[in-house]
Amino acid sequence: MKLVSVKRQTKTEKRFTEKMGMFTTSVIYIKKTFLNIPFKTLHKYRETYYGEIKDCEDCVISA
Repeated sequence: MKLVSVKRQTKTEKRFTEKMGMFTTSVIYIKKTFLNIPFKTLHKYRETYYGEIKDCEDCVISA
């Protein structure tokens, strides 16, 4: 049994950007866990309609 592991989780969230406005996208969270309890988010990113990977820092969560 591993004490510290890294897990990936996908959630559907509503996002807002100035160019596209409001849209729904899948956001992938990479979290570090200790005994299956998440304690730190290492990275989060989203995939665009064209397959391009973007960081979530450029869009704001709303609603």
